[in-house]
Parts: sequence; C-alpha cells; structure tokens
Amino acid sequence: MTVCPTTTEELTEALRDAASRRASIAVLGHNTKRLMAGPLAPSDVTISTARLNRILQYEPRDLTISVEAGIRYSELARTLAANNQMIPLDPPFKDECTIGGVIAANVSGPRRHLYGTARDMVIGMKFATLEGKLVQTGGMVVKNVAGLDIGKIMIGSFGTLAALAVINFKLQPIPPATRTFVQEFAKVENAIEARDRIRNSVLQPAALDIVKSNSRYRVLVQAGGIPAVLERYSRELVAYESVDGAAEQQLWTEIREFTPTFLNGYPDGAVVRLSTTPSEVGGVLQSFPGPAIARVGVCYGYFEQWRDAIGSGLIESAPNEARIEAELWPSPGSDFDIMKKVKDMFDPAHLLNRGRLYGRI
Repeated sequence: MTVCPTTTEELTEALRDAASRRASIAVLGHNTKRLMAGPLAPSDVTISTARLNRILQYEPRDLTISVEAGIRYSELARTLAANNQMIPLDPPFKDECTIGGVIAANVSGPRRHLYGTARDMVIGMKFATLEGKLVQTGGMVVKNVAGLDIGKIMIGSFGTLAALAVINFKLQPIPPATRTFVQEFAKVENAIEARDRIRNSVLQPAALDIVKSNSRYRVLVQAGGIPAVLERYSRELVAYESVDGAAEQQLWTEIREFTPTFLNGYPDGAVVRLSTTPSEVGGVLQSFPGPAIARVGVCYGYFEQWRDAIGSGLIESAPNEARIEAELWPSPGSDFDIMKKVKDMFDPAHLLNRGRLYGRI
C-alpha cells in the first residue's frame, strides 16, 4: 500500500493510522538515496512525501525560507537563485533529490568547507510522529534556537524517528562571481602541504577538496566574491590552473555527483566514509586503493567491489546484497545507547524505516 499525502495533516494521519494497526512503514521522497545506509526492510505501508512540495514562506530580505519536505532541491535552488540566494548544501542526485531526503540523510558537498552542513543551515522544522502529531521546533528567525535541539536529531536519522514535513532554512547570498584553482601533485604529502598553506592563510575559499585518482592528487579551491577578491586568489595561487565559467561549473558538478556516477559505473561497488581530523587526511587517502575525495572533516573512498570495502570504515553506499550481508557501521560510538533510547521514545514498536540507519536501527 502506497500513500502520497498532499498536506501535512494527511501525512500525520497516514502515520497515525499505520502505527495504530502496528503496520510497518517506509517513508521516502524520490528514493534517490536507496543505496545509502542500511537496507529498507519490506513494509506494509509506503508513505511518499513527493507531493508535499510547496514553498510555504519566503522572506528574501530576511534570508529565510520555509518549504515542504518533498520539494526538489533543484527546484528550490532555482527559486532562490532568482534572488541571488542559495542553500549551499551541494547534495548528490541534485536534479531529483528532495530537500527532506537531503536533510534526513545529512548529505552535503564541497562547500561545507565554508558554509557547514545541514545542522548549520536548518533553523526550524515540523515533523510528523507515529502518534499523529505535528511537532514544531525552531522557527523562521535565524537567531531563534528555542526548541531546535530536538529537530537536530532528525537530521541524519534517515526517517527512523519521524517524517520530516516542513523545513526552515537560513539562506546565503550567491557571490557575484566564482573562480576555481586546481593543482596536481604526485605525492599526498605535497597535496596536504598545499591544503594547509591555504587553510593557514587569510584566504577563505568556499570549497577546498583533495581528489585522488590514478595515484595522483588534485587540490581544488573554489573562491567567490567581487573581482578584487578573485584577483587576490590568483596572486596567492599563482602555481594553480585557473578555471571559471562553464568549465568550472562542470568541474564541480562532477565532484558533487561523483558518488552516483561511480555507483552507476560499478554496480557492485561501495563508498566508504571516514570522519577525519586534518592531520589524518593524508594517511586515510593513501589507505584507499582507488579514487577518494577529502574535504573538511570527512574522507570518501570508492571501491569497485563492495567486499573490498569491509573494514575500511562506515560503508555509506553499497548494493542491496552488501547492505544485507555486511556490517555497514562497525563502530557506532559511545552514544549509540542514547540513540537506541531515542528510537524507542519515538518509535517503540520499531515500525518506521526499519534497519535504515545502517542496519542497526
């Protein structure tokens, strides 16, 4: 049975009705992240948020917006761009993914270096519980943090606690222009040194990635601002190749969509994610036998065969066979008992998106 609510009231009623019958429930948007995290167990009821796709409140002068969870990220980005504004999350599957899915999976891209992740951009939300309640946290004011902490636990929960209905964001202005600088190195040590020189300088790039391919390492730096700012970058990074215009856009599209492109090319492949400190990045990149991407706080390793990825870290994306057989999250951390208690508080019968949190919840 599939339900496609068109209002938040219908969403809450669908959850309440299914839970009252002890029916297992799958909540999803466009299902673009079906290869991420744990396998979604068979369910009695599937609830799609894809028709909850309205912009509810947009205040360009206040740099805030409130949207329903089913709106496509690409549609939202186009609307904001008309006012030179953005939500710089850079998620993969950009054209099809819903904003609710982006937040539920807590995915971000290259510009997390400057702007952070979803937890830095979400200022409020409404989520529907299995009790049939619509809970509001935060608000539409950037400095308003009242009640937001309970909303933050929904970010990255993969829909295992409640169904995201409405999300409020603080917005960022789109810079007048951008330019990207690229330099390739044969040794990871040299790439790390180049990254550190930029990190320790006065420069504040929007993105600073290290991309490993064919045992070589590219440092990618994206700058944004007025022409004088971009010229400052050109003077500071004189040894780097400069890329702008359509070529720059294509470059970052390839980086943003690297995971879906890789998995399309290697159906038996897997993506490993490791949280890292700046000093650990070089060793982590070397430990990955294939392509890899390092950005602030995280490294992604790409394996052509998922069995080769076992033991390398958290397996973020993999085919269904792997997500059923493999231990995707080998070291959940000391806070895992708290996570289980939170799950039991929201979903005591474990009906909602069963196994979706890397097979553990």
